[in-house]
Amino acid sequence: MNKDMEQVMKKAEVLIEALPYIQKFNRKIIVVKYGGSAMSNEELQRNVIKDVTLLKLVGFKPIIVHGGGKEISRWVGKVGKEAQFVNGLRVTDEETMEIAEMVLGRINKQLVTMVQELGVKAVGVSGKDGGLLRVDRKYADGKDIGFVGDIRRVDPKILYDLLEKDFLPIVAPIGLDEDFVTYNINADDAACAIARAVGADKLVFLTDIEGLYRDINDKASFIPRITVSDADALISDGFIGGGMLPKLENCTSAVKNGVNRVHILDGRILHCLLLEIFTNEGVGTMILRDEDRQLLEENN
Repeated sequence: MNKDMEQVMKKAEVLIEALPYIQKFNRKIIVVKYGGSAMSNEELQRNVIKDVTLLKLVGFKPIIVHGGGKEISRWVGKVGKEAQFVNGLRVTDEETMEIAEMVLGRINKQLVTMVQELGVKAVGVSGKDGGLLRVDRKYADGKDIGFVGDIRRVDPKILYDLLEKDFLPIVAPIGLDEDFVTYNINADDAACAIARAVGADKLVFLTDIEGLYRDINDKASFIPRITVSDADALISDGFIGGGMLPKLENCTSAVKNGVNRVHILDGRILHCLLLEIFTNEGVGTMILRDEDRQLLEENN
């Protein structure tokens, strides 16, 4: 067999490996939280958007929830302010809120444009639209950090309507309180709340790390799959710290509240989304329900 034919056969094998996953998740909702370094340059952005668009074209119902923290910080700096954080949450005064909403709106429409360039219809919304995200003021250790929202209620009707009409919804994490005041929302929180509200089969976090480790300094301690109870034990035993702690708590909360699977992936890896969902090995960490523990045993 010549080299060209070998390459063609390899492509066929990849498609065959992907087939059962395509069948299994056809018409299922997948929420993709997109932010961090995966948004840091246009090439990475385009590859992520290609992956999500492909998921849509093979029958998934994807929803993108995006952040934009680094870009917000850059624009805050341009007006001579310094970005401040308490427990990983941005201190958001009125001027910073105005900047955040403008920046997130700009990112939102950039992502819409990228999806539509690939031949898929997309609609960008924020949590304000259709009453999608209602919030209360969030406090960090009792401190008032300004216009930062704690999600109180999700009304997913606008997302269902868009999915039904074959649009790919792209959500900016901005919400309103009961007095219709605008708040910035942590994008991880928004993605989790939306995934729970729509009963997503999968919630995927594109992050700046490869996945979950028992010991962040020991690459051999990587965890490809873990149940919710085991993840909770890692948290309570103090193995998880820093920015990963709230992210993992969000992940376990999502699974406990009806999301079937949660994936933590390194968004800097080319096509990580496709590799995780359509291949037997995967590339990140998958968090699953306790009743699916047999999947761990099958892979050991």
